Amino acid sequence: MAKNRLKKNSILNFVAVAVLTAIGIVLSVCRFIIPYTGGTTYNGFANSISLGLDLAGGISVVYDCSLSEDSNTDDLNAAIDATVSRLENVIGAEYSEAIITRQGSSEIRIEVPSVTDSNEVFDLIGEPTPLYMTLEEGGEARITGTDISNVYVSYQDSQYGVVINFTDEGRNAFSELTSEAANGDQYIYIYLGEISSSNTPLTLTCTEQITSGSTFISGDSGSWTYEDAQNYSLQIMSGTFNVTLELKESNVVSATLGSEALKFVIIGGAVGLVLIMLILWLRYGDFGLLASFALIIYIVLMLFFLQAISFVQLTLPGLAGIVLSIGMAVDGTVIIFEKMREDYRAGKKIPMAARNGFKRAFWPIFDSNITTIITSLVLYILGTSSIQGFAITLLIGIVLSMFMNLVVMRFFVKWYLPFNSVKAKKLHLPKQQRPAKEEPVVEVVGSMGGETNE
Repeated sequence: MAKNRLKKNSILNFVAVAVLTAIGIVLSVCRFIIPYTGGTTYNGFANSISLGLDLAGGISVVYDCSLSEDSNTDDLNAAIDATVSRLENVIGAEYSEAIITRQGSSEIRIEVPSVTDSNEVFDLIGEPTPLYMTLEEGGEARITGTDISNVYVSYQDSQYGVVINFTDEGRNAFSELTSEAANGDQYIYIYLGEISSSNTPLTLTCTEQITSGSTFISGDSGSWTYEDAQNYSLQIMSGTFNVTLELKESNVVSATLGSEALKFVIIGGAVGLVLIMLILWLRYGDFGLLASFALIIYIVLMLFFLQAISFVQLTLPGLAGIVLSIGMAVDGTVIIFEKMREDYRAGKKIPMAARNGFKRAFWPIFDSNITTIITSLVLYILGTSSIQGFAITLLIGIVLSMFMNLVVMRFFVKWYLPFNSVKAKKLHLPKQQRPAKEEPVVEVVGSMGGETNE
């Protein structure tokens, strides 16, 4: 009765996992219109993965950086790092897949995939607009973009506007500015671009001193739409750079080479996967089929995490990371099964050999994967954008491979054993080595009391 109950539970477990895997496959590769959503299309995990410049095409821009005249720092490195952070806010608001990185000692590279009209991006980042605040129209700047830490769109008092957060120094300067404006019944003028008579500023009224370090501004009588506020916030953020950006290089990258490479990688990966599954079955029998099942789950999970993690962007080096992680996942499975075969060959029964196989394989798998995880983290922290693409996909793949080998495969083998715990042929196990029989010892006692042994 107990054995039948175990078999029944195992069948239910396998069926449940198979159904979930089938759903995962459908969600990974199929596109369909979601019912009752007004025609919203679901694209699938694979089609929703963010692609890098080399696969999707787009534009690549390189700026040479130098300290601006009104920069509040003499440290160019710190100024460039701050500018990278602020560029991420400016560009990321419009193009979430853009990558902004430092290049060399004084350059910033900006890559925006899947953009066909480069002018859209150049209008945003080609000529960053300096920002100035003053109490007199055309007067001396009291606050500049370097005094601002962040800008974002907000909805307050039934109107769209922009919230400006100031740095510590900017907070003090803005407090003094608003105090003077409130006491002197003056306006605050915000200029985007050089202060001149031809440049029309945004005029703000101020009735009291503001000491909170942030302020909300909007158009006249709530006239701004969300798009107006968004555009204005982006312009303000583009004026907060601590450096002067000089366009050094710009390229429009075609996706032709990348799309061809992606197509061949998918075809090659599918063929390689089928061959791996065939070899696993030929070598390990039913356990090889379980490993193939686990490998399908691994791929579904990989596709899910590649599209779910916002900062992951798939590139050609990233594809190499995926291929390498799949190889390491299969390698971990081979280690487990080979340890099982060694124990079975030594004379242990199948359940004991399976249990010992996982136990003996744990540390080799754990050590090798942890080493690779550390390497991936170092590459991601210190590498360029292409190296980071390789590192992040390898990191995701290694973590998933550990989960597949040490968790999923353990459950699969546990659920399988109630169906077959004695038939070694189904598992393609080797012949057991039985200990050699010892010859019996015969003691003969002679008539003279002497002893001889034969």
